[in-house]
Amino acid sequence: MLKPELEGIIGRSPKFLEALDKVSQVAPFDNTVLITGDETGVGKEGLVKALHQLSNRKTKAFVKVNCAAIPVNLVESELFGHEKGAFTGAVEKRLGKFELANGGTLFLDEIGELPVEVQSKLLRAIQEKEIERVGGRTTITTDVRIIAATNRNLLQEIADGNFRLDLYYRLNVFPITLAPLRERKQDIAALANHFLTIFGKTSRRQDITLTEAAMKQLHNYDWPGNIRELEHVIERHIVLAKKSVIDFFEMPEPMLVPSFFTSVGAEIKSFDEMDKAHIISALRRCNGKVSGEGSAGALLKLRPTTLRSKMKRLGITWPM
Repeated sequence: MLKPELEGIIGRSPKFLEALDKVSQVAPFDNTVLITGDETGVGKEGLVKALHQLSNRKTKAFVKVNCAAIPVNLVESELFGHEKGAFTGAVEKRLGKFELANGGTLFLDEIGELPVEVQSKLLRAIQEKEIERVGGRTTITTDVRIIAATNRNLLQEIADGNFRLDLYYRLNVFPITLAPLRERKQDIAALANHFLTIFGKTSRRQDITLTEAAMKQLHNYDWPGNIRELEHVIERHIVLAKKSVIDFFEMPEPMLVPSFFTSVGAEIKSFDEMDKAHIISALRRCNGKVSGEGSAGALLKLRPTTLRSKMKRLGITWPM
């Protein structure tokens, strides 16, 4: 059983405990771990920190990389570093995340967002435990424990040509799946009280509490935004509270359901048909522009390679 004081470990629902049990099994070893959850905000980072804290590397560096937040042209430099003059703007040598995490743990968050062109170099770095800085000629040996996380379906990404199969197999040595909050209702009270304490301190409202009726509201909500949504709801109501007790929550409005689901007698469309119609609509709005500012890719929040792959699979050509 994991110690309750571990950072980020809040909750004792059966599905959460199942994930924690896997964490405790693999933590002492150096195996690569892939943490998945079909939705965002389910608490994957808490498991990652627990893996590091329970490992033999706990006194060494813990380095996080959000693969979705790095511009495509800087990903390689961010991971592997660069030499002075390697490219325009490289005015000095810079160590990458692999070198900064040497001896410790490297957390690759949102690994499904990593550009395909960098994935082969990541695979080599994991397999060979060697890297080369951008613009460098020297091979650098690294000792890093890799933990990756994603809310994307990597098998679908592989089918769409956006993720390498060999990298998937290398990352998926020890998979751990974390269920969404609506399947872990027993964790809601502990999480709510945790956020109540945190935001009570930052807002100088340490005395604030929840009534039984307010807690019941939290239990009855499905939390499509998972733990992150719960956190924001608690934070907002602490700011709005006019007394030391929160007895009612103004819960978020339910997500709008597309009309083709709600129209009585309407034809039920397949996901591919809906996807195709959605992409065509975006292309028309952007006059066929796939990438860059003001493009269909930006509108749909899809990488250009992903969008082109979807267009090819769905038989979408432009102009129509």
